[in-house]
Amino acid sequence: MRIYSGSSFETDIGYARAVVDGDTVYVSGTTGFDYETMSIAPDVVSQCAQALRNIEWTLAQAGTGLRDVVRVRYLLPDRADFPPCWKLLREAFGAASPAATMMVVGLTDPRMKIEIEVTARRPAA
Repeated sequence: MRIYSGSSFETDIGYARAVVDGDTVYVSGTTGFDYETMSIAPDVVSQCAQALRNIEWTLAQAGTGLRDVVRVRYLLPDRADFPPCWKLLREAFGAASPAATMMVVGLTDPRMKIEIEVTARRPAA
């Protein structure tokens, strides 16, 4: 099963927001864009909060949630932007305690300050 958010990026680039393969949910790298307005806040904490909302919505479409995340990757152009996000990330993923990696990378749009990619396991029926 493939999940689409309606983001123009999915159509322009040719990918799904998430792919469900059995009990595993692979969520594509998700930024702080509000997909309804295709706008993005200027600060990293607001972008992080929106990215987490986008991920939470995606996981719900797959019948799972943040508590089921087993792997998370944080991608940021500026390493100094990571610590301000820790509180939000701890609130989102603390109960799951997933394996995690943070990488300093270049992102597609210079307005993007964080991208988050997750893998989750759907709970047994």
